[in-house]
Order: sequence, then structure tokens, then C-alpha cells
Amino acid sequence: MKKSTAIASAAILAFPLALASCSGGTSSSGGDADTITVMDYYNNEPDKTMIGDVIDECAASLDITVKRTTVPGKDLIQKVLQQASSKTLPDVLMLDNPDVQQIAATGGLTPFSDLGLDAAGSAQGMVDAGTYEGELYGLAPTANTLGLFYNKKLLDEKGITPPTTWEELKTAAAALTSGDQYGVAFSAIATYEGSWQFLPFMWTNGGDETDLTSPEVAEALQLWVDLVDAGSASDSVINWSQGDVKDQFVAGKAAMMVNGPWQIPSLDAESDLEWGSVQVPVNTAGQTPIAPLGGELWTIPQTGDKAKQANAAKLVECLTTDDTELKLGTQRFTVPVRTSLAADYVAEMPTMTAFATQVENARSRTGKLGEEWPEAATQIYTAIQLALTGQASAEDAFAQAAAG
Repeated sequence: MKKSTAIASAAILAFPLALASCSGGTSSSGGDADTITVMDYYNNEPDKTMIGDVIDECAASLDITVKRTTVPGKDLIQKVLQQASSKTLPDVLMLDNPDVQQIAATGGLTPFSDLGLDAAGSAQGMVDAGTYEGELYGLAPTANTLGLFYNKKLLDEKGITPPTTWEELKTAAAALTSGDQYGVAFSAIATYEGSWQFLPFMWTNGGDETDLTSPEVAEALQLWVDLVDAGSASDSVINWSQGDVKDQFVAGKAAMMVNGPWQIPSLDAESDLEWGSVQVPVNTAGQTPIAPLGGELWTIPQTGDKAKQANAAKLVECLTTDDTELKLGTQRFTVPVRTSLAADYVAEMPTMTAFATQVENARSRTGKLGEEWPEAATQIYTAIQLALTGQASAEDAFAQAAAG
């Protein structure tokens, strides 16, 4: 989850009303059907140029003109609201994957079945993220997820093998804790980042967002409580973003960390840091690690211009070809969503092996709850805060969070 999916409450409430008016509207580009407008949230380098290059390559191959607008991720939904109300939505719109179902529910997106697009061969989790009430509304070029990074030198000094189970994680973290160095770091912040980081532990253990008061969910939360209570993880995890966690790891203040592959360029920039990664540990050996899918999807708004929508569909198809997925995956340390590309991708990007394996079984955050996911995410990070600050037991935290 490189980009925050937090959306202001006012925007959420206003969204269905604002977007409902866009059906039959006009595109922001107007006029020539061969001129397509695109809006995405990669406004910072190097992603801005990487995404821009593949858009330009596709435009050239299709003999169309693309006018691209980039906005900060935190401002995207508000921008879409404004464009919906003025009927100036772009022809192609990038959305963070947890937002697609909520926006599709308003009627503001075009079903891909109307445009001849499908998600054949893509990881099921990302298909679920782009699907609402049986209709596909988005295609993803690549995805990201979470894994466990470890400092090779620190583990080797203690003769520790990278942990694969919770018990091994607790044992290793305790052994690696010394002075101002903690064994493990993770983000338990009171935002969607905290919920996102908890999901691999909850889902792998059989917990489910449709019943957050289950024993399986409580057991996953107890693991985090145990790590903090034992001093193997800092009690500051309740304030750390994923970027903060990375900083702790780079500084040698955490021997292991839960984080995503978007941090790899920063890790590789540290010449003295030797790191490795494995999938997030499971409770019991033999369980399949299940982590959440991060990443964006390309969608096509309902602009009312059929000719432009046809060209928009061609552009989205080009932006999600095998070649484009592999190119973006290798450039951006993200994983192609077509599972058939995994072997070629890992051969070129061996440091991404754990993440590529993880994506095959990863899940969409909105796959079960759809547009109701934000409420569950809020309850998750609230419960985490209650438990890690000693205000509630792991067994009671979710019930208290729901009541609150």
C-alpha cells in the first residue's frame, strides 16, 4: 500500500451523489476521439516518468494523443468529485484498488464487458479488487504486497534462520533485541496503513473482516501484543508509518521489519546493509501466507462519448500487456498481476521472489466487503491501538472498537 487509501468522510458521503450526475456527461478532453485524457496519482519521481513513458509508448503504438494529468494521491478523490460534478471526468482514470468498488457503485465507471476487456490470467485478488456486483471495472498493470525483511548480518551473527512461523518470529525477535535495537518493527499506526500491515497475520490465521470478533482475529492481535509486551518490538509502533519502519530498519534499530517492496530502492541505496526477505510468517507450519494486494487499477469513467471510450479501452489494454507489466514490475519493484509472468519476472528480479510468490495468494481488501471496507479498516486499526496501549485485551479490542 504505497499510497494512502484514507478518504475524508465528507468526500465519501458526497461521492455517490456527485458521481451519479456524470452518466451521459462529456469527457474533459472533448472533440477529437483520438485525443484521450488520463489522470493518475503518480506525481512524484521516479514513478511519474516511469508511468508517463509507458503511456506515451502506448499512445504512439495506437496513433492517439494522450493528455495526462497527475495529482497527489491524497487529492485524487476530491479532484474526481469536482470533475464529476462538472462532467469533465478523464477518459482513463487511475484508482487505488480499494477505491474501485466504491466508485463503481455510484455508476460512474464503465463496465469492461461493454468495452471488450477482461482480466484473464490475472491474480484473483486483483480481479476481485476491480470487480463490483459481477462486473469488471478495472485492470491492474502490477501489484505490491507485504513481506518480512531481515538484516542478514544481524541474523547470521546470532545463527538465526529467517522465521516462517509466529513462534519462530517471537523467538528470533527476542534474540535480536539488544540495547536500542529491536528484533522486529511494523506499523501499527491509527490509519489504513496499520490495518494493512495487520491483514497478513489476520487472514493467514483464518480471521476475516466479516467477523472481527472471532478467536482467529484475536489470536493475530495477541501476537503483536506479545511482541510489544516482550520488548521485542518498540511500543512506538503505534505511531510509525511504513516509512518510519523502514527508517528504523535502515538505521539498524530493527533487525526485521514488515514492509513492502517499494522500500527496496531505499534499502539498496545503503551500501552497508545486506538484507533478505521472506513471506510474512504463519501461525502454524503448513498454512498459506495470505497478504493484502496493493496497487492501482486503470478504469474508464462513464463520459458518454462512445468513440473516446473505445480508444480509452485500447489504451488500458496496452497499459496492461505482458510487456508493460514486466517493464513496470522491473522498474518499480512491483509484481506483474498475470501469474504466467511470475517465472520470467523472478528470474530478472530475484530479490522480489517472496513478493511474487505472495501475490499469487494475496487478497483484495474490498473482495468481501466491497464499499464497506473502510469501516472495517477503521475498526481494525482502532482495535490495534486499544490493545497495544493496554486499554483492551486482544479478545475485547475489536468489540470495543466496533462499539466506539
